Amino acid sequence: MSGPPDAETVSFRHRLEHLAFRLLRAKWAFLPEGMAIRFGAVTGWLAGSVLRIRRRVVDENLRTAFPEESLAWRRRVARQCYMHLGREAAMLFRMHRWSRAEIADRIRFDNLSVVQEAADQERGIIVLTAHLGNWEMAGAGLAARGFPIDVVGKGMANRRFEQDLFTTRELLGMRVIEMTAAPKGVLRSLGRGRVAALLGDQNAHRDGIFLPFLGCDAATARGPAVFALRTGAPVFVGFAVRDPGWRQTYLLKARRLEYDVTGDLEADTRSLLLAYHEVLEEAICETPEQYFWQHKRWKTRPT
Repeated sequence: MSGPPDAETVSFRHRLEHLAFRLLRAKWAFLPEGMAIRFGAVTGWLAGSVLRIRRRVVDENLRTAFPEESLAWRRRVARQCYMHLGREAAMLFRMHRWSRAEIADRIRFDNLSVVQEAADQERGIIVLTAHLGNWEMAGAGLAARGFPIDVVGKGMANRRFEQDLFTTRELLGMRVIEMTAAPKGVLRSLGRGRVAALLGDQNAHRDGIFLPFLGCDAATARGPAVFALRTGAPVFVGFAVRDPGWRQTYLLKARRLEYDVTGDLEADTRSLLLAYHEVLEEAICETPEQYFWQHKRWKTRPT
């Protein structure tokens, strides 16, 4: 029986993966934008429909979330979500070279004045987003409008990929808090009156709370709710959803999250996260092809 690959083998594979990634990024970065976006869409289609990378996960997730829809509908959404992911990858490879004015020109805000009013109180703001639309553009758009923003980033197995992604975020005006440092880092960020941005739709492997999400209980991280309840910081939910057409422009809708506060930590945590799920579900149902169905959202099950 063969054992796990040794560290040298893993390191060599990571170097090769990173080299291929850098070559692809260089190609996408210097192509004309229209060509790069189309190339990204074709690459996504190949990944999902030909190579079928994580396609079983996508199909299972869509069947869980939309059991009432036809097989043809779910296949169409699956194909489109891979193409969307390819286009947004092409954008990420290009946007690190843009100025704040160029970023701001790409994104329109709905309800920005409400976010600005909360920021002016200097109590800090929590922005809860999700893997919908282009979450990197959502953070970059806020930074481009002058909001001091810290984003919580999850580490990756390939540290070279991780370093590239974190560097890109910093070039776009976002300061990165590594996931393991989030408990202190987010509280420090809010205490300084900054915006703390978190993704709330990832599977919680442990210490999560099971809540209904698209019709099926999902292990949900408590962190965003705990930060809000401990600090009293206002919570906004926002997603940068891509506009139709080939030019990459986005609409960022920001909504103040309303939830019940009773003083019971467990009940209030559930209330906040259920309210977040409700907003997210509504947004996903409007543009299901822009959601990241490749993630195993329902992987952890109740015992």
